[in-house]
Amino acid sequence: MRKVLRVIVMIVVGLVAVVALLALYVKKGLPHVAVVKELKVQATPARVARGEYLARSVAACVVCHSSRDESIYALPVKEGTVGMGGEVFSRELGFPGNIYAANLTPYHLGGWSDGELFRAITSGVSKDGHALFPIMNYPAYGRMDQEDVFSIIAYIRSLPAINHDVPATQLDFPLNFIVNTIPSPAKMSPQPDSNNASAYGKYLVTMASCVECHSKADKGKIIEGTEFGGGRDFGVVNGKTIYSANITPDMETGIGTWNRELFIGKFKQYTDSNYRPRPVGKGEFNTPMPWLAYAGMREKDLAAIYAYLKTVKPIHNAVARIATP
Repeated sequence: MRKVLRVIVMIVVGLVAVVALLALYVKKGLPHVAVVKELKVQATPARVARGEYLARSVAACVVCHSSRDESIYALPVKEGTVGMGGEVFSRELGFPGNIYAANLTPYHLGGWSDGELFRAITSGVSKDGHALFPIMNYPAYGRMDQEDVFSIIAYIRSLPAINHDVPATQLDFPLNFIVNTIPSPAKMSPQPDSNNASAYGKYLVTMASCVECHSKADKGKIIEGTEFGGGRDFGVVNGKTIYSANITPDMETGIGTWNRELFIGKFKQYTDSNYRPRPVGKGEFNTPMPWLAYAGMREKDLAAIYAYLKTVKPIHNAVARIATP
């Protein structure tokens, strides 16, 4: 009997040791991403302009990495805060920890090389080698055209320094281990011809991370078969649960009946000369959709996004955008 117990104890000890070693490997040995590239991005006027357009209106980096006015509908970026970081995606909003958007100005990134910035944007690994949480959608950015990433880097480098220290992200168990398995080498792809509306629209949709918000998710992972069908739960805000819209071409519950002009107009109403920022009172609904950022997209680009969305699989999913628990 003692011999049997001894064997059992040895097996348990062995299993514990294996698990401990595996955990240590995941925590310290990962992520496995290629070494930092030796590169120097030349900040030409064309690159800075393209990078500003992408960072403000398509990839919308500025939306999360700035301070926004919660008292105004669609949360406009506050003057003088572009790139300062600090927005928190918190446990109260359903995230697995407290995840802070980094300061992108030279105050924080001044000591980073362009290669380190490129790796962080496209592969999800910080300067010191730790894995970034993919709320910054680096799996998508790693599929961008390399030149577009260079343009974003050039624009970030042009931002004025803002003295603002951002707390370190704190992830809950087991995400603090799992996050190290997510980064992967970038798989860049050339930008499609902008005259091929559907292909170029897919490129823009990927960069804008539309599918991330407009799909159902389980523990942060998109549920297969729900892509663009809406229904993602954004948590309770001002006593109301907010869900994303169905943007598939379903005729009854999606945008199947929308024409191109209506789709573009939904965005461009926020840049119309008659638009006035709408105050949002305490307890009133505000939207997580960054309308004011995406409204800055060129009409041709919005038309391309519309063309691509018309090609995705229609999903019949009637979404109650706002619900009271």
